Amino acid sequence: MHESQDKTPASPRLYPSIEPFDKRMIDAGEGHSLYVEQSGNPNGQPVVVLHGGPGGGASPTMRRFFNPEHYRIILFDQRGCGRSKPFASVDDNTTWHLVGDIETIRKELGISRWMVFGGSWGATLSLVYAITHPSRAEFITLRGVFLGRQSELDWFYGGGAGAFWPEAWAGFVKPIPPDERDDMIAAYHKRLFGNDKATASHCAKIWTAWENALASASSTGRLHTPDGPFSHAFARLENHYFQNKLFLDNDSFILDEVAAIKDIPGAIVQGRLDMICPPTSANELSNRWSLGALRMIPMSGHALSEPKISSELVRVMDELMA
Repeated sequence: MHESQDKTPASPRLYPSIEPFDKRMIDAGEGHSLYVEQSGNPNGQPVVVLHGGPGGGASPTMRRFFNPEHYRIILFDQRGCGRSKPFASVDDNTTWHLVGDIETIRKELGISRWMVFGGSWGATLSLVYAITHPSRAEFITLRGVFLGRQSELDWFYGGGAGAFWPEAWAGFVKPIPPDERDDMIAAYHKRLFGNDKATASHCAKIWTAWENALASASSTGRLHTPDGPFSHAFARLENHYFQNKLFLDNDSFILDEVAAIKDIPGAIVQGRLDMICPPTSANELSNRWSLGALRMIPMSGHALSEPKISSELVRVMDELMA
């Protein structure tokens, strides 16, 4: 285990923002079209970046963790997210569809092997992809590990995190009648996918705000309401996946199958104060995956924007250039 010390700067050292040299839509099948972009060095080391959520979408900031002179940086919006079409659709949208999409993109771009970089749900998807296609992953960089288990969902949607943030939790449970609060995922599912559009919109904003409120270690816990279209897609997709247990074969799928990546090196960057994906999952993964070096980051939460988290991710990717 590597514990980051005070050498980590107060402000993250990110690379300058760069514009993509290639943007395209790729037909993924089943009526889905994926937004894909490439930036950095067209002949460089390819790295595919898997965003969080499910439902989050890629952002320009995600390009800035990689030296653009060395890396060929591939970002895409997963099914139903961001610039991919149809927006907010849950039809033919499962973990296994996304794994297939990653392979579709790899083949479309003519890449044999690449590095895989993902955080939160992106970490889950990175692991499932590497487990099912180990010959295609050269290195795996994970942040804020989520293994897709019921215990992790219970922590965040069953009152565990709420015990530390009672004010924010009260705001999250408010739209749900007391007799339905024993299963908040199911209760929100009923409303997010119901016929009442006003209720669906209201619940989508609160669902999204609850996660945003706990993302940073410096959070005040205030339920900030994100913009409507983002919340609509994020809440629907995330709830759809969680309601269906991430579409994984069993609750411990990743840990049961981690032997498939035993020969793939990786780095696990985990915030010590992560309230969304507590460090126990990163620790369990590291114990099962001997080449997955755990870097526990002090005084840091879940968000990709956490200064020490950002700096450590840049450090990991810079070390791989040597």
